Amino acid sequence: MTAEIVNLRRARKARGRAEKEREAEANRAKHGTPKSARDLAEARAQKAARDLEAGKLDET
Repeated sequence: MTAEIVNLRRARKARGRAEKEREAEANRAKHGTPKSARDLAEARAQKAARDLEAGKLDET
């Protein structure tokens, strides 16, 4: 029963590459959408918030 030998330098670099890939994926999602699609998503979110607020009962 021997443990697997791990090169710490390679493990550290692999972890750093994985972190950069996650950040790049987020940036692609954020900056890779056309302006019209971003505006549509924002308008839908605002409408959903307005509809939710309009359905609330008054605290009278």
